[in-house]
Amino acid sequence: MMARRKGREISGWLVIDKPAGLTSTAVVNKVRWALQAKKAGHAGTLDPAATGILAVALGEATKTVPYITDALKCYRFTVRLGAATNTDDAEGEVIETSALRPDRAAVEAALGAFRGDIMQVPPQFSAVKIDGERAYVRARDGEEMELAARPLFVDSLDLIDMPDADTLVLEMVCGKGGYVRAIARDLGRALGCLGHVVSLRRTWSGPFDLEDAVSLETVEAEAQSPALDARLLPVETALADLPELRATDQGAARLSHGNPGQVLGSIEFGEEAWASYQGRPVAVGRYMGGELHPDRVFNLG
Repeated sequence: MMARRKGREISGWLVIDKPAGLTSTAVVNKVRWALQAKKAGHAGTLDPAATGILAVALGEATKTVPYITDALKCYRFTVRLGAATNTDDAEGEVIETSALRPDRAAVEAALGAFRGDIMQVPPQFSAVKIDGERAYVRARDGEEMELAARPLFVDSLDLIDMPDADTLVLEMVCGKGGYVRAIARDLGRALGCLGHVVSLRRTWSGPFDLEDAVSLETVEAEAQSPALDARLLPVETALADLPELRATDQGAARLSHGNPGQVLGSIEFGEEAWASYQGRPVAVGRYMGGELHPDRVFNLG
């Protein structure tokens, strides 16, 4: 028999301003320890070298992770022109160089091809699975793979600054599954000069932005204290893009057991929504004829 994981039944979101040098999993483990939480996860991996918003879900908030994973996210990143690396960032080995440098007008013109619905080939060093094995594992062994292109929605991609001929500062807002390193790689090739990412920061993710974030130093300083508990954002923060319906007394009771329950409000038939009762989320589901048919039920007591 497996031992049950120990920890507190604590639910909510803690938004971390991730420092460079740590994996997303390491950050989640630190938060779980600091809050003595029984269950924790994150909504959207950041590479170890990247910084910025990493939203950590605790307890019942883990049921809302898909709504953050699928939401738009914003990245501010710097691209170094003139060299391609095997990892598409500054951590890798230079595999090709170019003396060509585009002017600002050429960069602005090239960005248009990377907006809207595009197809993107993930970096060789990525977590994409090939025959059940992560691509980066094979890449570390020197294997070069042909990775399939994947769809990506890019809401915006703008040139923020071009401080010198070798450097671009860009900002991108995109949907789920985007690789900033692949944007830098492909943009560099489109410009004929090559390129790779030298710094990357996620500035917001769905409803979470840097104003919500705390540093790991703060997490460590306030570990296992009421002060850190007070920093948690409510579970329903992740549901900001869904309409809220109010459950009746009987409806809340039925929803809490996974059954369709009566709700107050009027939205389109079949539309996804969440139901609240006495100020707390009860369930997420589909609205049908005055009832919410739950897909996820929250056990917040």
